[in-house]
This record gives sequence, structure tokens and C-alpha cells, in this order.
Amino acid sequence: MLDPKFIRDNLEAIAIAAKNKRFEFDPNLFSELYDKRSKYIKETEELRSKRNEGSDAVKKAKSKEERESLVAQMRALGPILEESEKNLREVEKDFERLLLTVPSIASDDTPIGASDADNVEIKKVGEIPRFEFKALDHITLGKNLGIMDFERGTQIAGSRSYFLTGVGAELERAVHSLALEVLKKRNYKQMSVPVLVRTSAMEGTGYLPGGADQAYFVEKDDMWLVGTSEVPLASYHQNEMIEAAQLPIKMCAWSTCFRREAGAAGKDTKGLYRVHQFQKIEQVIICEPNIEKSDILHAELLQNAEDILQLLELPYRVVQVCTGDLGQGQVKKNDVETWMPSRNNYGETHSCSSFYDFQARRLKIRTRDENGKAQICFTLNNTAVATPRLLIPLLENHQTPDGRIRIPKALRKFMDNAEYIG
Repeated sequence: MLDPKFIRDNLEAIAIAAKNKRFEFDPNLFSELYDKRSKYIKETEELRSKRNEGSDAVKKAKSKEERESLVAQMRALGPILEESEKNLREVEKDFERLLLTVPSIASDDTPIGASDADNVEIKKVGEIPRFEFKALDHITLGKNLGIMDFERGTQIAGSRSYFLTGVGAELERAVHSLALEVLKKRNYKQMSVPVLVRTSAMEGTGYLPGGADQAYFVEKDDMWLVGTSEVPLASYHQNEMIEAAQLPIKMCAWSTCFRREAGAAGKDTKGLYRVHQFQKIEQVIICEPNIEKSDILHAELLQNAEDILQLLELPYRVVQVCTGDLGQGQVKKNDVETWMPSRNNYGETHSCSSFYDFQARRLKIRTRDENGKAQICFTLNNTAVATPRLLIPLLENHQTPDGRIRIPKALRKFMDNAEYIG
């Protein structure tokens, strides 16, 4: 959410930003509601002031006649005030609904583009393997090694479901253990978080109202299953005033995540690339409202993910995401894409996002500047690892001619020092 006054003063800039990000924004409607809301706020405050002045006057009345006259005026004022308060409540609801749809303005270094095809590659790291044998995809490798079971997954949980079995489950655990170890050494506070949250947490982090079709809603309990632990982590300090000395706050959490994958019918229906349930470690930072410092922390979050991929000995590239591929609240974003031989391409495995004050304004997370003035904090996040998708490049890039999987050195201590799977 953006500051309403900022929107009102920058309607043209917001309209351009919305167009670039492919979001709808009607500046005329916003102006109309903003002015109507301001009118009713002023009117209601004036009527309340009159009511308070009248109450004081009644107490100070020197005669019965004067008191009765003032009481009559107060009674006449009551319905007028009630009507004004009713009008204000109604316009406030409409205004709040509209505010929840206004996108943030992309950073100056974000390229203009319509879709992920317009994202700009920043760098490539690692050598793409050149196999001298017929390389297998992760589905075939997983079945041959007995570490995945898609048939039983589909039978029990429907499409896009799977089991990781035996060493497959151990490998997944090892990947997460490595990532948590890296983040712990870098002073990220580990959290165990709820994955069933209230609507306020989903709205506060920007996943509602726009992302409702991608989330699982438990109607009976009016709760949502999260698609990322970013939701509970960013919401952890909602409605709080954080001391400046505590910032930045660096957190991470492992959690199960759920996504409906609405609109993905026919896409990646087989294998581990696009599933409904997955495990992810998310990094979240809450910092002071300073763009320069936020950018430094953005680079740190990105580097954490890159370092983990390098420990996993995987080739990857980093792209600068264009405006048309940004979410509503994202100001800037880098995707990390890891090489997946079966796709003969890089596939997205990490998303590093800066929101500035977009989430914190919704969540009411504040701090004070050196003069004691209240300010809205900034938030950022990035994936550390997400499985099972990351298992695709891990299995495919490290396969051997005899159908085994070479375990990267950094993972071996989590897997009984084994060098190979199979």
C-alpha cells in the first residue's frame, strides 16, 4: 500500500507505473474518492467539534431556558452527525478497497518490459555440463533410483503431487540443512512459523486481493494456506514500533508452502517443476526506510542465494526482472534461474524482491528517525532454497554415465558422507 497523499500528488507517475506493471489504475476514480473522503472527514470532525462545544455549553448554562435550548440544538445535531459518520464509513470502505489495488512504482533501474521475455540477464555463473552420454531427466532418474513416486502421489493427492522416498527425502532434507547452516552463520534468526494465516496477513504482505486465485482458502475457518513463509515472517512485527537500534531485522524460516497454480493448466504437468505443495526456506529483512541501505540488503539477500547454489555446484544466471513481470508491491526484483538440462534452459529457482514501504505500510510496521518522528519501515525477501524444484538441477546436473547422482561435497556431511546416490 502506498501513502494516499503520495498517490494524490503523483497520479500521473502512478498511472504510468501501473501501465508498465500491467495493473489497472484509474486516477480519476482515485481523485474522486480521495476528495469525497477528505470532505466527509472535515465535515465529521467539524460536527464532532460542535457536539463537544455544545456539551461544554450545556454544563455552563446559567438558566433552565438556555440549557433546554442548547439540549435541543444538540438533539438536532445528532442525526446530522450520524449521517455524516455513515457517509464517511462508506467512502472509507471504498477508498480502502481501492488503495489495496494501487501498485508501487518500480525502481529507476528496473527495465521496462511486458513479460518475463523482457527480463535482462545480469550474469551467468558456472559451466553448463556437456554430457558425453544420453542424459536423463529428473523423472527418469528419480524412478530408476527409487527416490521418487509420482504414481502414488497422484493417486493419493491428485495432479502435481509426488512422494520423495528414502534417499530422495534425505537429499531434500540435506539441501535445507545446508541453507539453514549458511543463514545461521550470517546471523539470520531462524523461525518456525504458522502456515495457516488470517486474511490480514495475506493482505498485509500484498497477496490479497490480487493473488486470491493462487492461494488455498479454508472457508470454514476463514484462513489461508501460505504460498511462502514470507507471509508470517513479514507479518511477525505487524502493528509494532521497532526501535531503530534493532534494525535491520534478519529472519529466515523453513515451511511447507501451498499454491493452486491456477492458470497453469497444461504447463509442466509432469515432474517436480510446478507442484501444489513444496518446502521452502525464505529470507525476510525489515529495515529502516532508506533506499540506499535497502539496496545493499537486497544485494545481500541475492548473494546468500548465489552462495548456496555455488555450494551445490550448480550453474545459474541472475536476471533483472522487468516492470511487466513485477508483482503489485515489488519495487525491484532479481530472479535466479538454475540450469536444468531436461529443459535445455534455465529455470527460476529464486526471487529476490524489494518492497520499500509497501508491505510495512499495510502491516503498520514502524520505526522512529533520529528526531523521534515515526516512519514506515522497508521490507525485502528472497528464497534461500525451494524444493522439490531445486532437486531438478541437482539431480540432472550431477548425474553420471552409470545413472548415479554425484552428491556435492557441501551436502555429504548431511548424508552420512556418501559421495553418490545409487
